[in-house]
Amino acid sequence: MMKKTCCLVWIAAGCLVAQTTGSAGTDAWKALGFLEGTWEARTAEGGAAAADGTYTFRKELGGHVLARYTATAGCKGPADFDCEHRDLLYIYEDAPGQPLKAIYFDSEGHVIHYSATAPAAGSAVLVSDPSVPGPQFRLVYDLKGAVLSGKFQMHMPGQDGWKSYLEWSGSRKP
Repeated sequence: MMKKTCCLVWIAAGCLVAQTTGSAGTDAWKALGFLEGTWEARTAEGGAAAADGTYTFRKELGGHVLARYTATAGCKGPADFDCEHRDLLYIYEDAPGQPLKAIYFDSEGHVIHYSATAPAAGSAVLVSDPSVPGPQFRLVYDLKGAVLSGKFQMHMPGQDGWKSYLEWSGSRKP
């Protein structure tokens, strides 16, 4: 009888842990749901180039990854600047119940590891690890009405505050 009782307690505890960690991950994914869809960037300015383009956020791999695919068009920049840009961003749960992580790759060979949060409804903030040498990066999305605004920002060592490298806004394609 004691063995059965202990076994039932362990099973119940395991179910409780699974429910708790599952709901934390579910809440994080729900909070980022506003990003899903294909967005047409209406403006892109700042940094070394300006461009229009599209980006698509979609759940993949059974809903375990939120992937963003970006492509620019009509890029204008200095003659020595290759601004036809493509990138991939994957937001994922590293471990059940843990904060979301993200990894970014682009056609210029950059790779950035982020922590991802949704600090308010319609808002997502991805911040790179400050302990990695060099600049720290932040990617911010804010949905206001039907317009999704984005900012890619940098924080240089020894510098106060974040400086925008690129800002854009766009609307969801039907």
